Amino acid sequence: MNSLSVLEPLLLLLLPLAALGFWRLWRRRPTLRFSAVTRVRAAGAGPAATLRWLPFALRAAVLALLVLCVARPVRLNEQTRTLTEGVAIQLVVDRSSSMLAMDFQAKGRAVDRLTALKDVVDRFVQGGGGLAGRGDDLVGLVTFARHADSISPMTLDHEWLLAALQDLSPAEPGSGEDGTAIGDGVALGAEKLRDATEQRGDESRRIKSKVLVLLTDGENNAGDIEPMTAAELCKSLGIKLYTIGMGTRGLAPMPVKTPFGMQMIRQPVTIDEDLLRTMAEVTGGRYFRATDSTSLEGIYARIDAMEKTLTEQKRTVQAKDLAVEGVRVGGLPVPALISVALVMLAVELLLGSTKWRTLP
Repeated sequence: MNSLSVLEPLLLLLLPLAALGFWRLWRRRPTLRFSAVTRVRAAGAGPAATLRWLPFALRAAVLALLVLCVARPVRLNEQTRTLTEGVAIQLVVDRSSSMLAMDFQAKGRAVDRLTALKDVVDRFVQGGGGLAGRGDDLVGLVTFARHADSISPMTLDHEWLLAALQDLSPAEPGSGEDGTAIGDGVALGAEKLRDATEQRGDESRRIKSKVLVLLTDGENNAGDIEPMTAAELCKSLGIKLYTIGMGTRGLAPMPVKTPFGMQMIRQPVTIDEDLLRTMAEVTGGRYFRATDSTSLEGIYARIDAMEKTLTEQKRTVQAKDLAVEGVRVGGLPVPALISVALVMLAVELLLGSTKWRTLP
């Protein structure tokens, strides 16, 4: 069901008054009497004479717009509910300082891991670059370093979620917030996913397919919850866990704090692949290794092919009084009707006092 505009229909009966006003103004225009008009006709009419109807038409248009304003055109604030194919996907992203390693590429230039991840996740959610997008899916975002944080709830407002992702920055190397709490991140993601999917009305409309995608580039070294405990939690809640180890094999340029400031030093890449693989297998999911941007995109493309189930969409359209509030039509701003009427009235008064000034 689309947004509707509601008018007071009886007030629209006043619209013929605008045409009547135009006719009466036109009839009242001053005239001059001549004994012979042959030479006047031979001289022809200039632009001002040809368009002498313009001020009267503007006045009639102003009257018509005022009638519309009084009729109160309003775009309703309503919710739409439809059932479409989709899944609930919780993204759990590592933002420890190791995500600053410059071993990935985006748009032909070297970037850190987190920047490469943002680029791929944007296309995974929105679509593009070979990825279909998840337009009908609930998607949430949890991040973790030493502690886990919920950045976005499970939502269909993907634009807002991706904006929050773009604002994400890695923890400062050596700071108090740096670390890799894999267990805490997965547990928090599972909790948010459970809350969003189990509180959605009757059983027939509950989401049956719940997926958690964990991306990390290191080993668990912080947090209160063991990673395998978090994986067992996912299993008990019916959540399929996909784990991604991100980082090239061997050495990667990493920012390291030295007495001379931050220096890029090649460091060994250490990912606990056995742990990530076991966590995924416990829940019926899979483990992937992303060594570059191409392989990372390929992993998300494979996850994109997951099964789909019914999910309920709820979208709210903001109410607008078109008489006093502007709208956008085809991406272009359209001012409020009262503003248009005032501008047209000002133009009519200006023209009537200058170019199309008439005798009283």
